[in-house]
Amino acid sequence: MGDTLFTLREANALIPKLEIIIEKLQRHSRALQREVDEVAQVIGARPEDLTTPQLLELRPALRPVVDEVEALHEEIRACGAHFKGLELGLVDFPAELEGEVVLLCWQYGEQEVAYYHAIDAGFAGRKPLDARRARQRYLQ
Repeated sequence: MGDTLFTLREANALIPKLEIIIEKLQRHSRALQREVDEVAQVIGARPEDLTTPQLLELRPALRPVVDEVEALHEEIRACGAHFKGLELGLVDFPAELEGEVVLLCWQYGEQEVAYYHAIDAGFAGRKPLDARRARQRYLQ
């Protein structure tokens, strides 16, 4: 994958920071969505067809909010984590478990990273780390 691999401890150490970031992202995104819906209605467009440059042209006062959202996304990337979804607040951390590169999976609101999934599996393929850890202890 070319990414830095996280240990479980390293991923968990980022959770307090990520909680703050995701909370801000969700709050700002709700506000932006209200604006997008309103602008789309005024100009007779579908909200999903309205681009950020169009929104900013029609509502320049939103520039600080858009800039903040972009900065928050960058902050997650700078940590080495992968932001996977705003609604659920999903963040993945590349890691190695039993010689296999997987993604440790954290969802906003969870106290710690407790799940992982194969790189191509996504959220639906999440498996609990506890079962994996128990098996590792048993095999050793």
